[in-house]
Amino acid sequence: MRIIVAIVWVYSSSSGFLCIHADFTCSGLGLLYWGCGIVNDVLKNQQPLNPKECEINNLDAVVTTEIRCQEKSRGGLSYEVILAEPAPNVAVPKRPVTPGKNVSVEEIEQKLKAAEERRISLEAKKMADISNKLAKVEEATRKKDEITNEFITQTKEQLESKMELHVEKREAIISDMKEKLKIHAQEIEKTRETLEQQKANEQKAIEEKLKIAQSLRDENIKKMLDRLKEHNTIKIAEIKSQNDQLECQKLEEKARIYENKLFAAEQNREKELQKKIEKVQKLERRAELVRQNKAQAQDLDGQQSPIASSG
Repeated sequence: MRIIVAIVWVYSSSSGFLCIHADFTCSGLGLLYWGCGIVNDVLKNQQPLNPKECEINNLDAVVTTEIRCQEKSRGGLSYEVILAEPAPNVAVPKRPVTPGKNVSVEEIEQKLKAAEERRISLEAKKMADISNKLAKVEEATRKKDEITNEFITQTKEQLESKMELHVEKREAIISDMKEKLKIHAQEIEKTRETLEQQKANEQKAIEEKLKIAQSLRDENIKKMLDRLKEHNTIKIAEIKSQNDQLECQKLEEKARIYENKLFAAEQNREKELQKKIEKVQKLERRAELVRQNKAQAQDLDGQQSPIASSG
C-alpha cells in the first residue's frame, strides 16, 4: 500500500525552516521512526542540508530507506523517500471462529414478528411526523394568507381614503379658483362699465365744449362781422373761411385724439377679457379631466372589487 506524506517543516538555526516531502511504502511505525530520525539529525548537526543531492540509508533498524532531496523553490527542499519492500514472511492474525448457535423456528418467527411490529411502529411514527409537519405548513400558509389579505385590505382602505381626500382637496381648490375668477370677471365687468361711463361722460363734455366753442366762435364771428361790416366782403369771407377751417382742423384734431384714446382703451379691455375667458376655459377643461379621471378610477375599483372577492 502506497502512503503519501505531505510536508514536514524542521527549523534549523543555520538554514531556517526546512521543508521535507516524502513518499512512503511502509507501516505507520516506520514512518514515525523516519520522521523522528530526520528531526534529530537536523537538530544535532545544525548544518544546512545539501540541496543538490542528499541520500540517507538505514535511518532506523526497522526500515531500510533511501532519501533523495532537491530544491524546488527558494528556501524549501523536496524529499523523496524510497522504502524497502515489506518482509514476505509476516504472520497475519486470524480472526477467532465463533461457534454456531442453534436457533429454533419459533424464535425466528418471534424475531420476524418483532421486526414487523418495529417497522409498523416506525412507519406510523413517520406518518405522524409528516402529518404534524403538513399541519404546521398549512397553519403557516393560512396565517400568511390572513396577514397578506389584511395588509391588502388596509392598504386598499388607506389608498381609497387618500384618494378621496385628494379629490376633495382638488375639488375645493377648483371651486375656490372658479369663485376667484368669477369675482375677477365681475371686477372686470365693473371696470368696463366704469370705462364706458367715463367715455360717455368725456364724450358729453367734449360735445358741450364743442357747443360752447361753437357758440363762442359764432359770437366772435358775429362781433367781427359787426366790426368789419365796412370792410370788403371778399376779405371778410376769406377771413371767415380761414377761421372756420382752423376751428374745424382743431376740433377734428381733438376728436381724433379722443377717438384714438377710446379705441386703445377698448382694445386693451377686449384683450384683458379674452385672457380671463381663456383662463376660465382652461380651468374648466382641467376640471373636466379631473372628473373623467375620477370616474375611471371608480370604474377600475368597481372592476377590481369583484376580482378580489372571487380570489
